Parts: sequence; structure tokens; C-alpha cells
Amino acid sequence: MGTVYRGVAASDGVAVAKAWVMAPAALSVERVEGADPAAEWARVEQAIAAAKQELEALRQTALEKMGEAEAQLFVAHAQMLDDPELVGQIRQYLEAERVNAEWAVKSVIDMLASIFEGLDDEYMRQRAADVRDVGNRLLRRLQGAEGHHLADISEPVVLVARDLAPSDTVQLDAALVRAFVTDVGGRTSHTAIMARSLGIPAVVGLGDITARVQSGQRIAVDGGEGLVVVDPGEDDLARFAREMERQQGERARLAALRDAASVTPDGRRVEIAGNIGTPAEVAQVLAQGGEGIGLFRSEFLYMNRETPPTEDEQFAAYREVAEAMAGRPVIIRTLDVGGDKGIPYLGLPQEDNPFLGYRAIRVCLDRTDLFQTQLRAILRASHYGKLRVMFPMIATVEEVRAAKAQLEAVKASLRREGVPFDDHLEVGIMIEIPAAAVVADRLAREVDFFSIGTNDLVQYALACDRLNERIAHLYQPLNPSVLRLVKMVIDGAHAHGKWVGMCGELAGDPRATAILLGLGLDEFSMSAGSILKVRDVVRSTRYEDAKALAARALEADTEADVLRLVEG
Repeated sequence: MGTVYRGVAASDGVAVAKAWVMAPAALSVERVEGADPAAEWARVEQAIAAAKQELEALRQTALEKMGEAEAQLFVAHAQMLDDPELVGQIRQYLEAERVNAEWAVKSVIDMLASIFEGLDDEYMRQRAADVRDVGNRLLRRLQGAEGHHLADISEPVVLVARDLAPSDTVQLDAALVRAFVTDVGGRTSHTAIMARSLGIPAVVGLGDITARVQSGQRIAVDGGEGLVVVDPGEDDLARFAREMERQQGERARLAALRDAASVTPDGRRVEIAGNIGTPAEVAQVLAQGGEGIGLFRSEFLYMNRETPPTEDEQFAAYREVAEAMAGRPVIIRTLDVGGDKGIPYLGLPQEDNPFLGYRAIRVCLDRTDLFQTQLRAILRASHYGKLRVMFPMIATVEEVRAAKAQLEAVKASLRREGVPFDDHLEVGIMIEIPAAAVVADRLAREVDFFSIGTNDLVQYALACDRLNERIAHLYQPLNPSVLRLVKMVIDGAHAHGKWVGMCGELAGDPRATAILLGLGLDEFSMSAGSILKVRDVVRSTRYEDAKALAARALEADTEADVLRLVEG
């Protein structure tokens, strides 16, 4: 019988392999007095420039391996290097203390990280790891030191570390790193989120696992249970082998559904599509049997640059996706900035409550130069595939009419120029604001389709910031109030012969599939990794049974009641 340790279940899956204990990078820093502040600041500036190049390379790697959402972490890290709170304090420290750059960087990073670590909010405490990751990157550049030698891993292992920075995690080879376990961390850490995207089992927050394991020891990991067994015995190995066999069989069973129709046993057909943030992600959607792109986030074109993308740059990206999907539908969401998506060169104002402020369609209707450039690119690309356009953050009928007027103006301009486009391009809106759900029957007269963005709809409906761990218990996508709003949207659209999709995270949750099916949802769009799981539920659920389940869910009192209905 092996020695059992329990930590935080961070990423599902099981694995058994030799341990590979990652020693922390040696970043010993000494204080050197009497340094020239100007010369040391110049060194810091060079280190910042080099760090930004590294972060851009990591962003590209994350895009290819995981997707746009995870890649944005490295955008955030690069933005830290422009943050006066960080960089300004380093410069002030150099001038006040006249010490070497390494000591100034370490001192400021330690101070800022300790502030985060002292907060009550779990999510904010986890952000200390981001601060330290950025700081260590600067120190390595200043010292000319190399990072961890993850490339030295040449056989299947379980990676054991005190912590893994996101920049470490994104470079892991899932074929060799069968799982990882760490001393620190939580389920909401960026490292845990990335592990789930990569499909690597992980257990974090084990306390001192690095002190209890040596490289070469056999180690078994159950990421779903938060369980680690060091030197597992025969009984342990047999149990883990059975679980691995079960999971492999489940993956094979789901893979067989790649080309299967998304239709219930009694004939109700729906569309199951994928969400993407870049053209590179199309391949993942197609590999999982996606029937379309239900959400193409266009923001990637606007980020990590100093000026807006040109019409031709956008056209090339949209055309690439249209042609890759070969006649399958592609919904392009127009620029959705503001809130948590800042783009410095746009000069958006700092706001006390940005999620309720100047963002998305509100920016586009104000900055018609940006909006019309994007609409021209989308229309031109529509000649090469089945594109649809979708406006985000709609609250009123007036906004829809104003956006459509901009689209018609662009169409007229392209006609005068003799530029071909799909004159019957479908136009839709995202339903993210409860006010839009309430007047769905009126909005349906204006557009061809709706797509429900549940991430925002849930937090607006329940007045609950979905990133705030302190009130995480209130973020309830299956709360009956949310389900009633979804039903209101679907009924309002269907009354006018319009179809309804969903592109928020709820669409990819297999626990919700039967209820959403029963509510009448026509299209489900999700991350590529969820497509086959949702198709499996659709194909095994009678539509009549789903409608009965949905009716009971609408009459439930709590989300817990809804979950019991699903599980029962």
C-alpha cells in the first residue's frame, strides 16, 4: 500500500508514472550598493523588452495548444510590464536606494505579491503567482539565466513541483507529462485552468509533496479526486489501471461520435458548434466534429499592437476561417472590448464599473470608423463561405437598429465599389443582458437569430461577479431564474420563426444539455473539448423527456433542486 496524500482536485484524469521533481530555478539575488540609477534603469528597460518578446512567443504557443482565453493570460502579463504600479515603483526604488536592478525588481515584486497573498479573496490571492511569474521573468533576463529545463523530460513522468507558473504549464508536452502535482495552488489558479485546457490531470495545494517525493519514485495521480499515491502498491495500481481503462474506453466511445448527427432518438435535431478566438482553432473544432463556428471572437485581431487592424488584415482572417469551414456556418462577433478586455491604443476610459460601462456595441456605435472597417472586412469575407455577423452586449431595440444601419451603409458602399459579398448575410445579436431577454419577442423582429451569452447573463441576472471567489456560490448558471430568462429568449425568437443558439459556458456543460434541449435551444456552441460530450447527451435523450425535465426545472426553487433533477 502506497502513501496517500490529498490536495485540491485541479484537473480530471488519472495517471501513473515516475516522478520528475522540478527544482526551483536558482535566482539568488544580492543587494549591491552605490549603483547608477540611470544605468540600472536602462538594464530594466532592456529586460522588459526581452520579457515582452518571450511573452508574445508564449501567447502564440497558448493559442495553438489551448485557445484564445488561455492565451490572454500572457497578454495580461505583458500589460503588467507597462503598469506604473509595478514598473514605476521599480524605477523609484532604484533612484531612492541606488541599488542594482536585480535587488530593486525583487524587492518590488516581493512587496506586491505579499499584498495579494494577504487578501481574503481566494481568487486575488492566486494572482500573486502571476506577479511572481512576471518578476522572475525579469530577473532571469537581468541575470542572463535560463528557466526550468522542462525540455529535459524525455520519458513519461508525473511532474512534481512547488508551483508551476503559467509560462511553465503552457510548455508542457501532454505526451510526456502525464500529470503534475504541486505544493501550492488552487482550483482557480491560472495553472489549474491551463491544465484542464491541456487535458493533463493535476492535483495542487498538497503542502510539501516536493519534500516527500524523489525523482524516479512511482507516483499515481487522480486529478478528479485530488488524490496522490506515492509508491503505489499492487492494489493501488490495479485500481488506477481500471480507472485509466475506463477513461480510455470513454474517450474512444465519444470519438466514434465525431461524424454522428446531433439528433435525439425521437428526431429532434440541433446544431453543435465550436467557439474560437483565432483561425488556428478551427482545426480543433473540426477534429471534434463541430458543425460550425457559433462564436468567432474577433478581439485577437486588435490586441498586442499599437494601432487597429486594417480592413485587409481582418478580411484575411475572416476569409481563412470561412474557407476552412467549407460551407459550414461561422458567426463572427463584432468587436467586444471594455469590461475585462482593455486595448490601450483605443483610449477607453477607466471606469469604476466597466462591466456595466462603455463596452462592446456601445463602443462600436460611438467609434463608427472602427465598426465600419470591421463590417467591411466581414462582408467581403462572406463571399468565401457561410458567414453570419453578431452584435454583442445589446440592451435595446434602438441599438440593434443603429448597428443594422451601419451594416446597410457599408453594404451600399461595397455595392458602389463593385465588391462582391453575401447580400443575405444573417444578422444576429448576443443576449447577455436581462433587459434583452425580457424584450426578446421585440428584438426577434429585428434580427435573424439570437445567441445567448450565459457567462454575462448569469452574472447580470444574479448580480454576481463570476470571478469573485467570495460570492462564487451565487454564480449559478442553472438557477431557475436564469433558466426562465433562457426560456423567455427562446420563446420570443420562435414566435417570430427565428432560431436561438447559446455560446456561453453553459452550452458546453453536459449536465445542462438535456434541460437546454427541452427548453427548445436550436444550437449549442462551446470549446472544442466539450463537443462530443454534449453530442452524446443529445443522442441519448428523447426530446419529449427533455421537455418534461425542462418544465420541472423551471418550477424548481433552487439550483440544487435543478441539479437533483438532472442527476436523478
